[in-house]
Amino acid sequence: MIYEFIIDDAALEQLRALPKEVRRNIGYRLEMLQDSFQGDVKKLEGEERRYRLRVGNHRVLFRLDGKIIHVYAVKQRKEAYG
Repeated sequence: MIYEFIIDDAALEQLRALPKEVRRNIGYRLEMLQDSFQGDVKKLEGEERRYRLRVGNHRVLFRLDGKIIHVYAVKQRKEAYG
């Protein structure tokens, strides 16, 4: 199943602020997620349809709406939850 991506402006800015190698790794993991929903994905507790994708020390936070992955934040682990 192929998923469609929507990336919020805030998440895009957070992504652009990261080093090139980290961006590349996140991009690779997002492609895997888009193609087959593979990766270190975990449903967030108490949050309906909200998930996180772990990429090293970074977390990609997203909502899943049917076949749409809506990315709303890209943060370091210590900043992602709270």
